[in-house]
Amino acid sequence: MRPNASAIRIRREALKMSLGTLSSLTGIHKSHLSRVEHGKAGLGGKNVLRLADALGVIPDDITHEEKT
Repeated sequence: MRPNASAIRIRREALKMSLGTLSSLTGIHKSHLSRVEHGKAGLGGKNVLRLADALGVIPDDITHEEKT
């Protein structure tokens, strides 16, 4: 799964959630979350699930379909 940077940022901002709060909820360091939101870093499957849960969405809402 490839994170959809803009979808993640838009959802977090819609919830008026800081990167620090999202970091606390997911256990993912806020500097890494920032890089994810800017399209400069990826996430493993477990972290995508944690992120989706914290944002109240399903993983498909915050990822791109992998091209084969």
